[in-house]
Amino acid sequence: MCIEFHPASKDSAKSLKSTQAAVSDLVEWCEGKPSGHDYMNRTDACLNDLGEATLIFTSGGDETKPPFGTATFKLQQQLKAYPNKGAGGSDFAEFDQQLFVTPTYIDPALMGVRLTWKPGVVCDACDSTLPTWKNYETGASEAAYWLPSDVYETQVASTTTKWLGTGKETIGLTWDMTGFVDVDLDLKADADFGSSGDELKMRCDDLVPGGSTPGCVLPYFTPVYTADTNLYPAAGAYYWLMQHRMTGIPGTGDAPLHYLGPDTTVKADDGSTWTSDDSRKVVCPDSWTRHSMDTALGSPTCDEFAMASTHESGGFPGGANEVTSGDQCAQLYAAPSGSTFGIFADTREDKNGPASQEKCGRATIPGDQNSGVFSKFPAPSWRMLDNDAFYLSNPGFEHCTSTTTCAWKQVS
Repeated sequence: MCIEFHPASKDSAKSLKSTQAAVSDLVEWCEGKPSGHDYMNRTDACLNDLGEATLIFTSGGDETKPPFGTATFKLQQQLKAYPNKGAGGSDFAEFDQQLFVTPTYIDPALMGVRLTWKPGVVCDACDSTLPTWKNYETGASEAAYWLPSDVYETQVASTTTKWLGTGKETIGLTWDMTGFVDVDLDLKADADFGSSGDELKMRCDDLVPGGSTPGCVLPYFTPVYTADTNLYPAAGAYYWLMQHRMTGIPGTGDAPLHYLGPDTTVKADDGSTWTSDDSRKVVCPDSWTRHSMDTALGSPTCDEFAMASTHESGGFPGGANEVTSGDQCAQLYAAPSGSTFGIFADTREDKNGPASQEKCGRATIPGDQNSGVFSKFPAPSWRMLDNDAFYLSNPGFEHCTSTTTCAWKQVS
């Protein structure tokens, strides 16, 4: 006998779970999402694309003989990582899993079907609970057992994993399932789901500053940081311009930015850990004279792109955009233009202006724009560690098709 996996049939292409549920979904926003698709963010995974499993039972376990009965189950799974120790209700880093199992057909000849679900972790410092089963609609305790008359009755298996380690650990997930039938308790069907790919691995750590540590996330999900271009249009315009003048459009598509985290192994000359301040001093040293700025815009400050808190910064040692001086970056400044503002070439040193070949940008930007645009970057809640990828969106300028003339738009 065996278990076959296949995409969900058209008849079960939507969620089969009851809307009158007594068991809460681990991922609240997952309920109602269409089947056939997976949805993720930095802490949650809603896996509605697991499809269906058909258990095929043959006489005496001889798979060369015609099956005497089959049972088909629709499977959906949810994963939740808690980014700080209080969010999971314990003093440890934690992530939880739920498996939703809904029979769509059970051959009466089988009399009844029982499943065992065995989730595992590839982890040096984890403690996981055994799965517990409940009826999704009533909340009553269950035993992963269905009669032929129980089709479309969803049961939910839940398990919790606590990470007890120090430092950081990336944790792989494994799953397997076994099915038994009442007609012959010696018959069983086994399925090894294998290990999670990188996209579903968890990472737990106690390294992230500025938050309640320890905690866990799904580190291979690449989040998007959306700059508030309504509040900080000059900084947003500068970032968008540099993105589209630099090779690869950094911060978009196949070229995400990579965070300079507290666990970086890069060292400064004095042996201390390299920080964003070290990168900033390369591109924006105190000795650099800011371009004059209209007082209506604010106080002039030096702003670099890519940001000093990324591996793409011109000041990051060994990075793809490394320069020895900010003089090698595109030189720009913000100034009033008509009823609004513009980003202009700073030609004090480079008389011809930027050549679109520079690896970085250095601009005179109003101080409140410079300090504010990334002030809400959620490094603690995303549990950003070194080299974690993220995208940068500048919505007030993403309608632009030219790097020479484009007007800012307010985003509602």
